[in-house]
Amino acid sequence: MKKIKKKYYYLFITLFTIYFILILSSSCFAAWGDPEIVNKLNSAFEHIRDWLIKLATPAAAVAVITGAFMKKFSFGDEEKIRTGKKLIKGSLFSYAFVLAINLILSAIKSLIS
Repeated sequence: MKKIKKKYYYLFITLFTIYFILILSSSCFAAWGDPEIVNKLNSAFEHIRDWLIKLATPAAAVAVITGAFMKKFSFGDEEKIRTGKKLIKGSLFSYAFVLAINLILSAIKSLIS
Protein backbone atom coordinates (compact mmCIF):
# COMPACT_ATOMS: atom_id res chain seq x y z
CA MET A 1 0.00 0.00 0.00
CA LYS A 2 2.84 2.37 0.80
CA LYS A 3 4.42 1.78 -2.63
CA ILE A 4 1.25 2.95 -4.35
CA LYS A 5 1.08 6.13 -2.26
CA LYS A 6 4.74 6.80 -2.92
CA LYS A 7 4.18 6.30 -6.65
CA TYR A 8 1.31 8.81 -6.71
CA TYR A 9 3.37 11.23 -4.65
CA TYR A 10 6.18 11.18 -7.22
CA LEU A 11 3.68 11.50 -10.06
CA PHE A 12 2.06 14.49 -8.37
CA ILE A 13 5.42 16.19 -7.78
CA THR A 14 6.46 15.57 -11.40
CA LEU A 15 3.22 16.93 -12.85
CA PHE A 16 3.29 19.94 -10.54
CA THR A 17 6.87 20.71 -11.61
CA ILE A 18 5.99 20.43 -15.30
CA TYR A 19 2.93 22.64 -14.78
CA PHE A 20 5.01 25.24 -12.94
CA ILE A 21 7.63 25.26 -15.71
CA LEU A 22 4.96 25.69 -18.38
CA ILE A 23 3.28 28.56 -16.52
CA LEU A 24 6.62 30.25 -15.93
CA SER A 25 7.74 29.84 -19.54
CA SER A 26 4.41 31.07 -20.95
CA SER A 27 4.53 34.17 -18.78
CA CYS A 28 8.10 34.85 -19.93
CA PHE A 29 7.09 34.46 -23.58
CA ALA A 30 4.12 36.76 -23.05
CA ALA A 31 6.42 39.41 -21.65
CA TRP A 32 9.06 39.03 -24.36
CA GLY A 33 6.73 38.52 -27.33
CA ASP A 34 6.80 35.60 -29.71
CA PRO A 35 10.07 33.72 -30.08
CA GLU A 36 11.85 33.99 -33.41
CA ILE A 37 11.06 30.40 -34.36
CA VAL A 38 7.32 31.04 -33.93
CA ASN A 39 7.54 34.06 -36.24
CA LYS A 40 9.41 31.96 -38.81
CA LEU A 41 6.82 29.18 -38.59
CA ASN A 42 3.93 31.64 -38.96
CA SER A 43 5.50 33.22 -42.03
CA ALA A 44 6.25 29.78 -43.48
CA PHE A 45 2.61 28.69 -43.05
CA GLU A 46 1.44 31.94 -44.67
CA HIS A 47 3.70 31.30 -47.66
CA ILE A 48 2.41 27.73 -47.95
CA ARG A 49 -1.20 28.95 -47.77
CA ASP A 50 -0.58 31.56 -50.49
CA TRP A 51 1.16 28.96 -52.64
CA LEU A 52 -1.76 26.54 -52.28
CA ILE A 53 -4.26 29.25 -53.23
CA LYS A 54 -2.21 30.08 -56.32
CA LEU A 55 -2.01 26.39 -57.21
CA ALA A 56 -5.72 25.71 -56.63
CA THR A 57 -6.88 28.24 -59.23
CA PRO A 58 -5.26 26.67 -62.31
CA ALA A 59 -5.99 23.16 -61.00
CA ALA A 60 -9.70 23.97 -60.76
CA ALA A 61 -9.64 25.55 -64.22
CA VAL A 62 -8.00 22.47 -65.74
CA ALA A 63 -10.53 20.19 -64.03
CA VAL A 64 -13.50 22.24 -65.28
CA ILE A 65 -12.12 22.34 -68.82
CA THR A 66 -11.49 18.59 -68.73
CA GLY A 67 -15.05 17.96 -67.54
CA ALA A 68 -16.42 20.22 -70.27
CA PHE A 69 -14.42 18.37 -72.93
CA MET A 70 -15.64 15.05 -71.55
CA LYS A 71 -19.23 16.25 -71.87
CA LYS A 72 -18.64 17.74 -75.31
CA PHE A 73 -16.88 14.72 -76.81
CA SER A 74 -18.93 11.98 -75.15
CA PHE A 75 -20.76 11.21 -78.43
CA GLY A 76 -23.93 10.33 -76.54
CA ASP A 77 -22.34 8.03 -73.96
CA GLU A 78 -24.32 8.66 -70.77
CA GLU A 79 -21.51 7.46 -68.49
CA LYS A 80 -19.03 9.99 -69.92
CA ILE A 81 -21.59 12.79 -69.63
CA ARG A 82 -22.23 11.89 -65.97
CA THR A 83 -18.51 11.70 -65.30
CA GLY A 84 -17.95 15.10 -66.92
CA LYS A 85 -20.72 16.67 -64.84
CA LYS A 86 -19.33 15.12 -61.65
CA LEU A 87 -15.86 16.42 -62.48
CA ILE A 88 -17.13 19.94 -63.07
CA LYS A 89 -19.26 19.98 -59.91
CA GLY A 90 -16.52 18.45 -57.79
CA SER A 91 -13.82 20.83 -58.96
CA LEU A 92 -16.02 23.91 -58.46
CA PHE A 93 -17.06 22.70 -55.00
CA SER A 94 -13.44 22.02 -54.04
CA TYR A 95 -12.27 25.41 -55.27
CA ALA A 96 -15.11 27.14 -53.40
CA PHE A 97 -14.13 25.18 -50.28
CA VAL A 98 -10.50 26.33 -50.57
CA LEU A 99 -11.58 29.95 -51.01
CA ALA A 100 -13.99 29.69 -48.06
CA ILE A 101 -11.25 28.33 -45.81
CA ASN A 102 -8.97 31.17 -46.90
CA LEU A 103 -11.72 33.65 -46.08
CA ILE A 104 -12.32 32.09 -42.66
CA LEU A 105 -8.61 32.10 -41.83
CA SER A 106 -8.32 35.73 -42.87
CA ALA A 107 -11.28 36.66 -40.68
CA ILE A 108 -9.81 34.83 -37.69
CA LYS A 109 -6.44 36.50 -38.26
CA SER A 110 -8.05 39.95 -38.37
CA LEU A 111 -9.98 39.24 -35.17
CA ILE A 112 -6.86 38.09 -33.34
CA SER A 113 -4.64 41.00 -34.33
